[in-house]
Amino acid sequence: MNLSKVHQSLVGEAQFRHVQAEQAIFRDLVDTWELVTNFPKDLRARLQKDCPLVIEAELMSSADKSTSKALITLEDGLKIETVLISQNDGRQTVCVSSQVGCPLACEFCATGQNGFSRNLLAAEIVEQVLFWQRYLKKEGLNRVDNVVFMGMGEPLLNYEQVIKALKWLNDPETFNLGARRLSISTVGIPEEIKRLAGEPLQLNLAVSLHFASDLQREHYMPIARKYSLEELMKAVSLYQKKAGRQVMFEYLMIRGINDSDNDAKLLAQLLSGRPLSMVNLIPYNPTGRFLPSTPERVREFKKSLEDLGLKVTKRRSYGGDIAAACGQLAKK
Repeated sequence: MNLSKVHQSLVGEAQFRHVQAEQAIFRDLVDTWELVTNFPKDLRARLQKDCPLVIEAELMSSADKSTSKALITLEDGLKIETVLISQNDGRQTVCVSSQVGCPLACEFCATGQNGFSRNLLAAEIVEQVLFWQRYLKKEGLNRVDNVVFMGMGEPLLNYEQVIKALKWLNDPETFNLGARRLSISTVGIPEEIKRLAGEPLQLNLAVSLHFASDLQREHYMPIARKYSLEELMKAVSLYQKKAGRQVMFEYLMIRGINDSDNDAKLLAQLLSGRPLSMVNLIPYNPTGRFLPSTPERVREFKKSLEDLGLKVTKRRSYGGDIAAACGQLAKK
């Protein structure tokens, strides 16, 4: 499937055919042009040849059925992973990839350890959401409620295509997802965070912080050798001021690495005086090298941060048994 070819294949057709094509794809959720019976037979055959709607994917689900993962094969044969999280309240959240692999090579992330192939096109990002929208329809479940750019890759290193995809998802004629149901997670690319502050969409921004000192961050996250915490936090301050939006600071809890009382104090010092900030503690999802903090240590760490004046939440981990949790996506 290649969504970007649809309108190219309709060049010369009346404008209403373009509208009908989008309705067939995004509202009717057809996976073959043969089902678009308001198109002439010859047009259906041409579209079926030029831009088929089949999405080639391998699907797996967690034992508790809360999480499903799809390995999607792209037009050039490369593969990406995308995840659907079905929450207890009925909400359906899709986690999308923005790159094939990731160039950042963070020590604790399986995706980063597998190298980088290329950026995804906006259509390839949107295709992931479309795959899950079709899946939910077949299962008789709710539509996609939220989309988070927390899959493979660093979204802000593919800025143009990610913003194009976000606008596509927000479009009333396609998925009609409110901007506040769309979230970008970044390791922290200061110039692109500043750029994001000027976008008209009221998106959610999450910063994968994970360490509160430059020394630690540089050791485990190579990108930190280019951008210091001071540079990153200045960019975040500008974003908070211009966008007026709360920023989520994501913090992996890795046993014996970043979960001490002193780490909590450093984190509180870094984020003090930032009312539009919240810490999201994430249980580390094993990828072969580190261990997660114990539940007791996570509780103590959370209480320490709260006592030091921070707003804190703890994320539930989904899909660990199928390698679908944060940091585990590895094209397999």
